[in-house]
Amino acid sequence: MSPVVHMMLFQCINFGKEILQEMDGFWQALGRAVGLIVGGDAELIGIVGLSLRVSLGAVAVACLIGLPLGAAVGAFRFPGRAAASVVLNALMGLPPVVVGLVVYLMLSAAGPFGVLGLLYTPAAMTIAQTILVAPIVAALTRQVVEDLDREYAEQFASLGVGPLRRLTALLWDARYALLTVALAGFGRAVAEVGAVMIVGGNIAHATRTMTTAIALETSKGNLELALALGVVLVAIAVAVTGAAMTLRASAARLAYA
Repeated sequence: MSPVVHMMLFQCINFGKEILQEMDGFWQALGRAVGLIVGGDAELIGIVGLSLRVSLGAVAVACLIGLPLGAAVGAFRFPGRAAASVVLNALMGLPPVVVGLVVYLMLSAAGPFGVLGLLYTPAAMTIAQTILVAPIVAALTRQVVEDLDREYAEQFASLGVGPLRRLTALLWDARYALLTVALAGFGRAVAEVGAVMIVGGNIAHATRTMTTAIALETSKGNLELALALGVVLVAIAVAVTGAAMTLRASAARLAYA
């Protein structure tokens, strides 16, 4: 065997050993991460609890804003309606770091709302997530309500239904689809990292969420906690997707019942 071939084989063997060692380390870290979840680690529970409180609060406020706004744009005809639809769709792609920067400037000591002392608090994180989620809720609601309004337009006209009753009826009839919209907003909020990092500061036991903690713990080499949080985050994403699919299927069955 030539020296070149011998050297290549030696390098391949060493490379394979390194991969196996890294895989062993990964599985060991994953096992310890599962242990943290099963054992109910206090730090893990605190981070997950804060993330859920912030995201659920943001989704609730975003729905209070986005559902009536999107329904109004979808159901009523007014000058500038097309432009409003374009703006809502465009705002769905707001860069999180830009939102975080704007909220930071508004809430900083030199900003107009600095006197409230909200910077680096869960409230600031909720505000940032609300700004990100509200356009998503509004834009998706607009599409759902617009489709329903087109379907029921003749019935509403023949019955002489007023604007408020019309809007209420459309929102009620679309309730299952709108729950799916809310779940989509929650999925967007709970996975957010850029904006909450800027306005929350990633402070331990105060403003550290799952996503910001994963970024920090990975950089520190604390893979056990990072993996545990990652597993919980993926489980939440799967649960949200499953709930959305279940609601969509339920709505379809009721529509043809």
